[in-house]
Amino acid sequence: MGSLLVVSAHAGDFVWRAAGAIALATGRGERAKVLCLSFGERGESAKAWREGKTLSEIKAIRRAEAENAAAVLGAEIEFLDAGDYPLRESEELIDRIVHVYREVDPAVVLTHPPVDPYNGDHPAAARMALQARVLAQAVGYDAPGEPLGAPPVFFFEPHQPEQCDFKPNVLLDITSSFETKRKAMECLSAQQHMWDYYTGLAKRRGVQVMRNAGPNLGLPHTTMGEAYMRLYPQVTEVLA
Repeated sequence: MGSLLVVSAHAGDFVWRAAGAIALATGRGERAKVLCLSFGERGESAKAWREGKTLSEIKAIRRAEAENAAAVLGAEIEFLDAGDYPLRESEELIDRIVHVYREVDPAVVLTHPPVDPYNGDHPAAARMALQARVLAQAVGYDAPGEPLGAPPVFFFEPHQPEQCDFKPNVLLDITSSFETKRKAMECLSAQQHMWDYYTGLAKRRGVQVMRNAGPNLGLPHTTMGEAYMRLYPQVTEVLA
């Protein structure tokens, strides 16, 4: 039992990429917290802009959508309102992330991979999440709470994996939590075009879950999956 921290560049990223993992964690009674660095108000809210909404209105829309999605998943959510397109890295923003690390004390961290030629906000979020993790481990860093241990970091799947150097080495069976993920996705009406895409991706990753699990596990053909890439080595006494 431990806490899960998800560092998301925009209000929707955590839903498309990691909602299955979040729902599994909360279903086990674990704490899950999503940290949204921005609302995705400029770069990921085209529908609202075309409808003539103002910036403040769009932020409110995306905040409500993300809050509703997090509630469906049973997760806490916090917004730093750091702006997007571009999401600018700063010492102040990293320090705020450090404070969240210390408060949550996560057993596992999920965030973006560090390469994405299509969206600079995603690798910026990853760099800050990783730097904040290291700072949160330092005994002498000035932030409330105890120094962090060494929580493993998993990069969730980007929208264009082949162009983002994303080679998954962890396949997560989210069959039992997929309906919850789908409900969370449907909270994001600003990006309705993504619902079916990420449903299809879960099916494709589910096929890979079955293939890599082997026939003896007897997984159904309706298996759904999410893909992750582990950053740090796994420490174990048993190879499995």
